[in-house]
Amino acid sequence: MPHTFDLRLGALKTAYSNGNLSPRQLIAALRDKAAALNPEFNLFIHLLTEAELEPYLAALDGKSPAELPLFGVPFAIKDNIDLAGIPTTAACPAFAYTPTQSATLVEQLIRLGAVPLGKANLDQFATGLNGTRSPYGACRNSVHPDYPSGGSSAGSSLAVALGVASFALGTDTAGSGRVPAALNNLVGLKATKGLLSTAGVVSACRTLDCVTFFTASAREASQLLALTATLDPRDAYSRANPLWNDASAFGSVRSGFRFGVPSQLEFLGCSESPALFARSIEQLKAMGGEAVEVDFTPFLEAARLLYEGPWVAERYSVAGELIEQQPDAVLPVIKAVLEKAPGTTAVQLFRAQYRLQELKALCDRLLDGLDCVLTPAYPRPVTLAELQAEPVKRNSDLGYYTNFMNMLDYAAVAVPAGFMANGLPWGVTLFGRAFTDQYLLSLADALQCRYARPLAGGQPAEQPVAGSVARHDLTRVVVCGAHLDGLPLNWQLRKRGARLLEATHSSPDYQLYALAGGPPARPGMLRVSEGGVAIEVEVWELPSSELGSFLAGIPAPLGLGKVQLASGAWETGFICEPYGLQGAVDISHFGGWRAYLAHRE
Repeated sequence: MPHTFDLRLGALKTAYSNGNLSPRQLIAALRDKAAALNPEFNLFIHLLTEAELEPYLAALDGKSPAELPLFGVPFAIKDNIDLAGIPTTAACPAFAYTPTQSATLVEQLIRLGAVPLGKANLDQFATGLNGTRSPYGACRNSVHPDYPSGGSSAGSSLAVALGVASFALGTDTAGSGRVPAALNNLVGLKATKGLLSTAGVVSACRTLDCVTFFTASAREASQLLALTATLDPRDAYSRANPLWNDASAFGSVRSGFRFGVPSQLEFLGCSESPALFARSIEQLKAMGGEAVEVDFTPFLEAARLLYEGPWVAERYSVAGELIEQQPDAVLPVIKAVLEKAPGTTAVQLFRAQYRLQELKALCDRLLDGLDCVLTPAYPRPVTLAELQAEPVKRNSDLGYYTNFMNMLDYAAVAVPAGFMANGLPWGVTLFGRAFTDQYLLSLADALQCRYARPLAGGQPAEQPVAGSVARHDLTRVVVCGAHLDGLPLNWQLRKRGARLLEATHSSPDYQLYALAGGPPARPGMLRVSEGGVAIEVEVWELPSSELGSFLAGIPAPLGLGKVQLASGAWETGFICEPYGLQGAVDISHFGGWRAYLAHRE
């Protein structure tokens, strides 16, 4: 039985730091383990030789975990992502080439100290969600031999699930980074499009492709994303990561979040999935969430466009020339998927784009006021036998809840959510607006902790994260005066897309003053060490992108600072500079601005 290591990022850092393990020892053992597992699982197309590994290990000599955040961390690379000097096949030998430069993301990881272990198997040209469409062998599930690994990032998911890599790189156009995660008890992060560079990646659909992380825990995915989400000049589709989505955005999830649940749920006859999904809803509610039904019709229509519309022609742009010149070089099932592409017209493409934009507008409106949406990762698992009998239909079944995500430019995280009666892992997906990745990972982490199940590779369950509160693309603002609902300056919030979260009070540590000047009349709230009272306030939430312009429009002596609420929480809110109290009237005894205004009338 191959040796089992705790490959979590934190555990490896500790083992390396205290001298209990060295990168050379670990990588040698993992390479042997992968070689022993490969005949059964077909997880690697190319496992790096000792000579090929040596430059990466030598680069760590004289370095330490204190210098390199990913010192000695082993990772696997889906074989449609370039590693310099190693053939990239996209699971098609006739297509193979040997790059002289690694993909940008691979370069980043190696600079951070990570060690590539090998190139992982995949559905040919990343076209598939099951992991059986490869001339290098079908990938079976890590837990149950009658089921597939999921794809197209099949080998990548298995590398982590079987304990030979701390994390793995996959790609995701239609669900390839999420379906394999759910089927193998993993977290699959499909970050916002462009957040992780796709330079050096063989395209499936260039306009939709994302590179993904497979990890045992959401916490590790958060760390990896924070280290690698940078703008890349090599990638024309690269996008800058807003600061509200940086490493500090990962944290504990405050109660009161609102999550969407599809009003039209489909489980394709599965007897177990409905109860497993219902349990996930209850877990989020127990975390303080509020479930909101969402009309899922436009999401599903967008999903159908991916394979029923002209986007198939985008896939054909990669493999089409090879299909035309060497038809036998491409698997029959891949040719069957792509065969209608040559007849696609530009007129069809533009019409489909117009419809997609209409659907995007509809779906974005449905997400307004929500922090995320929860769906099953797949309606029901399909067996290897079912895939062999109906390869296209059963593959499509797996993508029911995934195909729309990149079409609509959303961020998504697949997270383990239990096991079926036969032991097969089952999962859910949390998705939300672009650039809410760290918030989604925070929710995924909290959900994993609630389930308290062992992580992939047999590692112990994570404990709840402590410290900062998770953030996303919306910012809370506490108002106490003219910005209150219905008062003269409230339009400044509403025009920026803000919504009222709650009417409450501050902690009993403040004094309220009617300031000189106007119109409009304005109060100033000042924190005091004694003689304070609780002041009526409202908590609003507005897009973080609008906060700067809102702050710039606040006149002296007011500004934004931190205000403590009756709950004890500290939120961004209106405060007053002490010098502004010249000529002001203490109105603290009214307990709030509205009561004071009513008294004036």
